[in-house]
Amino acid sequence: MNSIMEKLNQVSSRLSDPDFLSNKGLSNEVGIHVFCYEAAEQQVVTEYFDRLKQRSDVLFRIVERDLYEIFLMICEEKRILSSIPAMEERKGKDFLLEQLCKIATPEAFVEKMRYEPQMYGDILLITGIDKAYPFIRAHSILDNIQHIFEKIPVLLLYPGVYNGQNLSLFGKFPDGNYYRAFNLL
Repeated sequence: MNSIMEKLNQVSSRLSDPDFLSNKGLSNEVGIHVFCYEAAEQQVVTEYFDRLKQRSDVLFRIVERDLYEIFLMICEEKRILSSIPAMEERKGKDFLLEQLCKIATPEAFVEKMRYEPQMYGDILLITGIDKAYPFIRAHSILDNIQHIFEKIPVLLLYPGVYNGQNLSLFGKFPDGNYYRAFNLL
């Protein structure tokens, strides 16, 4: 298997491919791609994409949406963020998870990810699925963004495994069946 640096060295040219940017060659599927890596490689991957977002010599523009930041934003807007620790202490983590999942729905996440205008060259980069687990699952986000981001490619940075059908966060937590995404490389 390729090292993370070998994989990352292929990313920029893949993202610059005009067919990739146009969502061509995908059998009429929405251009949703997954870049998998080991959780221990998180810092290297994050730094690489941070540098890539800053480059001005590329054909694309990366629009990042961090799912954990969106989760915090949703909780702040509902004015519950500061009370979460006390609620967990009083009611327990299972109750807290159930309550938070009622407000931090996949639809609420997608609404926070939305932006206009989506233009040729834009790539929606979804990060933070590891930090937002178990409040949101990757397959739920991917199911709900298809009709919102059908003009531009979507790239999910995923610390885990995607075998073309199933996502498994950290290679340990089954995340659900999602067969419409493509491995980026």
